[in-house]
Amino acid sequence: MPLPKADIIPRYQVLLQHVPSPEADRQELLAGLCGPRPFIASKFFYDSLGSQLFAAITVLDEYYLTRTETAIMAASVSEMASTFGSRACTIVDLGAGDCVKASRLFTAFKPQQYVAVDISAQYLRQSLEGLQARFPEVPMFGMVADFTRALSFSGAAPTSPRLFHYPGSSIGNFTPSEAQTFLSMLCARIDELGGLLIGVDLVKDVVTLESAYDDALGVTAAFNLNVLRNANRIAGTDFAVTDWRHVSTFNAVHSRIEMHVEARHAIELNWPGGRRTFMAGDRIHTENSHKYREADFAALLERAGFAVEAAWTDEREWFAVFLARPARLP
Repeated sequence: MPLPKADIIPRYQVLLQHVPSPEADRQELLAGLCGPRPFIASKFFYDSLGSQLFAAITVLDEYYLTRTETAIMAASVSEMASTFGSRACTIVDLGAGDCVKASRLFTAFKPQQYVAVDISAQYLRQSLEGLQARFPEVPMFGMVADFTRALSFSGAAPTSPRLFHYPGSSIGNFTPSEAQTFLSMLCARIDELGGLLIGVDLVKDVVTLESAYDDALGVTAAFNLNVLRNANRIAGTDFAVTDWRHVSTFNAVHSRIEMHVEARHAIELNWPGGRRTFMAGDRIHTENSHKYREADFAALLERAGFAVEAAWTDEREWFAVFLARPARLP
């Protein structure tokens, strides 16, 4: 079934796909808030402001992830392209954001097409406008989608080899079992000539990990608290951002950073048709960011149906980029 066209913007096309209805988003968000351990799914971070705040996070001193991954790519992108093979491909950029990370692949991989997938339509349009100006020869599509639920390419990506690009260690937002399910879904959409290029944050000292998610300027706190503002828009809640504080800790048992918003005092949260009381110190879970050992993530890829072709790390072994292909029998 063809994807419905959102609109046509000069030089590139933006498509809508698997975007939940406003009512579905509202029900999902309220279901999380009403559960025994309240949570807001991390996808609700990414309204236009949330996307811009995350872009700001990536340039913070404490946020080593982006600059470390960038250094790995700068040092090894030619080797990555050589390992992948000299074939024209379609780069499918999952969680594309500002498209900057994917743009670093263009010279080495020479894609015949670029598909940027993101949940924020406005931010995606702005990002593609700038990228298309830099690479006018590359056909580009923007897909506004919740790619964690479903992903198809009718009208957007040909049957040529697809290189899925999933940078920034966003895979860490899934639990390991969820990550395996998601990676298995990707594997089923890659032919024998395609592949997956994925960034993964590695286990390191707790001080470095916790600082990366609780910076001195408070940008990560603003990013986290903005989800409450977005909840008000989506679900009609009456969160007052000043009633809550940002909390980030490393859970060693699960090898993950956990982000929460914590009530500063007793709060009665209201929305049309419902309410919930939070006491001082009560928390709403907003994000996980799992950290892996290199061998453990390679094993996860294998359980999802991939064969690891190569992995690249920095000198401190803080971050890794894996290239994997489907491990299918001939």
